[in-house]
Amino acid sequence: MNDSTKDPVCGMQVSPDSYAIEHLGMHYAFCSRQCQDRFKANPHLYVGVPGQMAPKHKGVEVLKQRRFRLEQPMSDTDASILVEALGTMMGIKHIEVAGDIVSITYDLLQATAEQIEERIGQVGLRLGTEWPARLQRGFVHYLEVVEVGNLEVKPHSGHY
Repeated sequence: MNDSTKDPVCGMQVSPDSYAIEHLGMHYAFCSRQCQDRFKANPHLYVGVPGQMAPKHKGVEVLKQRRFRLEQPMSDTDASILVEALGTMMGIKHIEVAGDIVSITYDLLQATAEQIEERIGQVGLRLGTEWPARLQRGFVHYLEVVEVGNLEVKPHSGHY
């Protein structure tokens, strides 16, 4: 008997009780809070509806490249810690750090800019606080919400 299940977001094999939730009467388990949060925000990216496969099941990847400006340049030690912390996130494809700039490529179906920003804060680094940077981050968050919302398969609302 198989004692593991597949995380619908990242595809990892996980224990059935790992970050477990119920959605539409079905049991799902996740490798991390990150994957669970992605699923909760947009379940129909990962679970299809009758007659429509979910984008994740079709093999869709939505690669994003973002640059985050930090409040101040990082030391080599801080840069190493940050690269390691970001590298543990699901969906992170490439990380480059130079001075106060963090350039990152990630799969939007597995990670969001907001989750990446949160991880940057968790390692003790601060993003730039000037209003244009905050406005730009807010705009990116909004665009990501709209983009994944448009990718989600929609249940049929009725019959014609």
